[in-house]
Amino acid sequence: MPNPWTGKGNPYTRQEVRDRLQATLDQKKAIIAAGAGTGISAKFIEKGGADLIIIYNSGRFRMAGHGSTAGLMAYGDANAVAMEIGEFEVLPVVEEVPVICGVYGSDPRRRMWHHLLKVKEMGFSGINNFPTHSIVDGHFRNVLEETGMGFDKEVEMVRLASKMDLFSIVYVAKPDEARQMAEAGADAIIAHVGTTVGGSIGVVEASCTMDDAVFRTQEIVEAARAVNPDVFFLAHGGPINTPEDVRQILDRTDVHGFVGASSLERMGVEKSLTELTRSFKSLTLSEK
Repeated sequence: MPNPWTGKGNPYTRQEVRDRLQATLDQKKAIIAAGAGTGISAKFIEKGGADLIIIYNSGRFRMAGHGSTAGLMAYGDANAVAMEIGEFEVLPVVEEVPVICGVYGSDPRRRMWHHLLKVKEMGFSGINNFPTHSIVDGHFRNVLEETGMGFDKEVEMVRLASKMDLFSIVYVAKPDEARQMAEAGADAIIAHVGTTVGGSIGVVEASCTMDDAVFRTQEIVEAARAVNPDVFFLAHGGPINTPEDVRQILDRTDVHGFVGASSLERMGVEKSLTELTRSFKSLTLSEK
């Protein structure tokens, strides 16, 4: 339903976003969520029919020609960047698709309830846990957990968002993380199987094979579904890059759709700009 103040869609209530996603499934269509780092990306992602648009701080790095992993590094204020992209670039141009704000839940400088109030006031319809420590592993992950900046902060952020009537779509990398997020009230869970392969700034080799991605994704689905069967499930990352890859995941797991950031926004720009420029450069001068 339109926002009575603007006549546009955003913001939607949590239930309204859920109803929209369920309507997509009722039509036997896959749910497609897309990351946007610029207003023009968001505008044409919407024209392409995406169900959700997600604002990531990594989108700014990605569209500046840097790897998305830069969004996990200390190169800026992740929460401020996501809010800025939303306020000045994406929310003003998106007409009807729900827009989701990436929130760095473990940021120790934020009173999270206060930040989520600002997210909601800005006009976002929900939140996503990015940057996320779910994709950090090894010794550094242990240090983060031991020093009060662990994944549990992201879980608590989702719990708060649920109380505030904000839709939540969250990344997890392990079944236990999926269970925690389902218990906290997450509406949609994304099985993250690694950094996206391909393009000029993606990783060269997948962190897992497609068979591994299928197994890990289904493990995550089953863990969360045991807690809450009404969760929406989406796939992301690793070898899952093209529509053909997503077709495999849809056929071989119980996911309802796909979240594309690099694979939609960056790959589309890289390919189209390269091909368009080559077309112009193929022109020759006519004989006069």
